[in-house]
Amino acid sequence: MIIAGVQMNVTLMEKTQNLHRITEKMHETAAEGAELIVFPECALTGYCFDSLAEAIPFAETIPGPTTKQLQQVCRELNQAVVIGMLEQAPDGVFNSAVLITREGVLGSYRKIHLPYLGVDRFATPGDRAFAVYEHPSARIGLNICYDSAFPESSRVMTLQSADLIILPTNWPSGAECVAEHAINTRAMENGIFYCAINRVGEERGFQFIGKSRICGPAGETLATSVSTEEEILYATFDPTRARNKRVDRVPDKHVIDRLADRRPEMYGLIVEPHGLKPPHRG
Repeated sequence: MIIAGVQMNVTLMEKTQNLHRITEKMHETAAEGAELIVFPECALTGYCFDSLAEAIPFAETIPGPTTKQLQQVCRELNQAVVIGMLEQAPDGVFNSAVLITREGVLGSYRKIHLPYLGVDRFATPGDRAFAVYEHPSARIGLNICYDSAFPESSRVMTLQSADLIILPTNWPSGAECVAEHAINTRAMENGIFYCAINRVGEERGFQFIGKSRICGPAGETLATSVSTEEEILYATFDPTRARNKRVDRVPDKHVIDRLADRRPEMYGLIVEPHGLKPPHRG
């Protein structure tokens, strides 16, 4: 399967314009044979809202009007797509990512780890457990941006048999280390494919750095952007590589299996509740 990651600019509060560009890029990547297309975090709406009241008019349900429209495009092009958007639900407004196929919404994710930045200052923290979705070509997990800084997220989905984790992101200036190192590390430590697609451009004083990246199960970089310009990354994905966790580097002398070699009984402190308060949660 060929994956395409669309590193693009996004216009704040211009859903119609952003959706038009998303659709254009889907057609462009289809012409190159891509079957799974990934767009940035909040690609539909923009990210740097100044209040919840400002953001609410641009949130919508999942499934909803945009997912139904993109389903039609997926059906036409025989593609699947992941986009970031704001989700309106009875229990809040969530920073969400949605995986859409020709059959409709295959899965969605509500961002669990919220930084003090952009719409995440006002969004409701994700309230659903991590999950992996069965696409015909792969088992796919979803995260968003800041989640990549919490290795527990990727590990849980790896234990749920993910072949690929997709991370729509809005990395601003200051996140260069994450872009250049964390994605390869998440892929390597779990033996999975990892696709992190960032936006570019400026929004309300924040400059977004690009540096999108697709990595393979050994932590190798399959495709990367070194620019802050719009571009499309392509990589070929073979899920069988992610499903073989045992690496025989020197048979009977140097064998690596990072799942089998875990010692969960030693990690209890990781899941103990803490009393620290995020800056925007009081």
